[in-house]
Amino acid sequence: MLVFRYDKTFEGLLSALFDAYALHTFPDRLIGARDPEPLFTERVHEIATDAAHAARVWRGLGKRLRSRARSMLVYAWHGEQEGSDELLLRCLRRIFDQDGGVVSDLADSDMKALHRLALQVSHERERLKQFVRLQKAADGTYFAAVTPEHNALPLALGYFTDRFADQRWLIYDRRRNYGYYYDGREAREVCIEDDRGMIADKLDDRFLAEEERRFQLLWKNYFRALAIPERLNEKQQRRMMPRRYWKHLTEME
Repeated sequence: MLVFRYDKTFEGLLSALFDAYALHTFPDRLIGARDPEPLFTERVHEIATDAAHAARVWRGLGKRLRSRARSMLVYAWHGEQEGSDELLLRCLRRIFDQDGGVVSDLADSDMKALHRLALQVSHERERLKQFVRLQKAADGTYFAAVTPEHNALPLALGYFTDRFADQRWLIYDRRRNYGYYYDGREAREVCIEDDRGMIADKLDDRFLAEEERRFQLLWKNYFRALAIPERLNEKQQRRMMPRRYWKHLTEME
């Protein structure tokens, strides 16, 4: 069994594809830097992530695929499902060995799985855009915690920088322990060691700005007054708004 070991990045995956064609052999398995070797491994090839090699592969895809199809590959990568990198590698090989039209062949089980995964990530991105609630902290920074099923936060970053361009904000993915801080000019990725207990589903009252506390109280009262208990339909709520988002919403307390 031939195994490729790489750094579990998208550039690393494209570099692995480049190496596979250079070696004229494709791996049976892909593993990360710290993953144990599978049973019956005969050889492990170490992939050095190379930006030039990855860019060359990406340009090759650009000649074979429309931009929307290439975006689908990126979305599928952010799905983070078990074995999704091996699925992507198989699909990329077919695209290069045959032609770009194969990506729309939904009779192929791999291509169908690729489309399904990309669609799930796209839905997650839309939910982030709909359900992220920024809370104003005492220092004037706006904060929101998220726990998306798929790693869709980078894909929604452009929306947030456009939508909240005049504010300083931090949107933090608690499931993956990273986020993006926007200082009014640019957004950068951050990873926070939280020694004050601030990175929670919602900011604790002691960290909120006074006007934020008053606004949240007003919003809860409005939501309570508007609701009709006899017409509550939690099944419909969960369908329109997955339950994992409820803990981040003031009105759902």
